[in-house]
Amino acid sequence: MSNTAGQVIRCRAAVAWEAGKPLVIEEVEVAPPQANEVRLKILFTSLCHTDVYFWEAKGQNPLFPRIYGHEAGGIVESVGEGVTDLKAGDHVLPVFTGECKDCAHCKSEESNMCDLLRINTDRGVMLSDGKSRFSIKGKPIYHFVGTSTFSEYTVVHVGCLAKINPSAPLDKVCVLSCGISTGKLSRSYLNVAKPKKGSTVAVFGLGAVGLAAAEGARMSGASRIIGVDLNSSRFEEAKKFGVTEFVNPKEHKKPVQEVIAELTKEEWTEALNVQEMLKP
Repeated sequence: MSNTAGQVIRCRAAVAWEAGKPLVIEEVEVAPPQANEVRLKILFTSLCHTDVYFWEAKGQNPLFPRIYGHEAGGIVESVGEGVTDLKAGDHVLPVFTGECKDCAHCKSEESNMCDLLRINTDRGVMLSDGKSRFSIKGKPIYHFVGTSTFSEYTVVHVGCLAKINPSAPLDKVCVLSCGISTGKLSRSYLNVAKPKKGSTVAVFGLGAVGLAAAEGARMSGASRIIGVDLNSSRFEEAKKFGVTEFVNPKEHKKPVQEVIAELTKEEWTEALNVQEMLKP
């Protein structure tokens, strides 16, 4: 156990006081973790467009002051009562959609939308007692999607943490917290879509989420994976994730779905010709 366990930790955090206003580096107090919670030291965090979207307060209920951030890598500083899977010193990644492991969704092979820990952008407090673990001179500072990684220390529900190999470089794997794990696309593709081996798949958008879907398609044995993106430079990187063909809608005068339909029509025509050749 660390020598700060059970104590309030003072550290720096980037606080959003108002929608769209610059974040301010403040000294915040971070309370000890309560039951089923973990306090961790954030070593690396990245910026996701979701952070920007909610900072701008577009299309949702504004909640300020708040500490954003959800793509990060850190080390466990201390754990609360009931936490047995993690200990001080473990390397972890926080995730905004956690798993309690007990509800019907967590036990299902076709869903990971946990009843307790599914993403909730309106909640700015911890589940155990409805309070924030962040404060400045006694004033509560709200959490964001249960992670709030724009702080040197944060408190997260144990079900929203993934323990990782300590040899993994945190400055690189921190993006796994969101970009790849969003919807757990690879697993969802395999367990929900259940594609047959040899299928042709089209993936729209070749950012981190789309690449995760392409990886899932490759794992399923898809014979053709058609990547669709407005940025042609993404094709080379997408090949590493299994994308075999690329379509840029800007390079065509017809809707992209028609372009894809023509590609797959040629495939079926070739298959038909082979069958004709095999006829006695």
